[in-house]
Amino acid sequence: MHNMSAVLPDQLIDERALSKLRWRCRRGLLENDIFIERFFKRFEPTLTVKQAQGLNALMELSDNDLLDLHLGRKTLLQVQPDLVRDDTSEVLSMLRATP
Repeated sequence: MHNMSAVLPDQLIDERALSKLRWRCRRGLLENDIFIERFFKRFEPTLTVKQAQGLNALMELSDNDLLDLHLGRKTLLQVQPDLVRDDTSEVLSMLRATP
């Protein structure tokens, strides 16, 4: 029988997962918080499971590395090579998108 609880990467995240993700994204640097808040305002209604996974992975970075990525001072490869993946690259592009 088909597993109905399986989550697909392009499926929208649910409210509970979104709430946890927003909590996880709180940062120590105000600049990062501004980028992340702008991200949620723009993309929250259409955020997918894959994008949430990418954002979670980026949240493992230090505040300074994350800010360097936001501002384009460093690449994912320079900061953490194992983060050069479709999900993190997509989210980083979304974070950098101008409103």
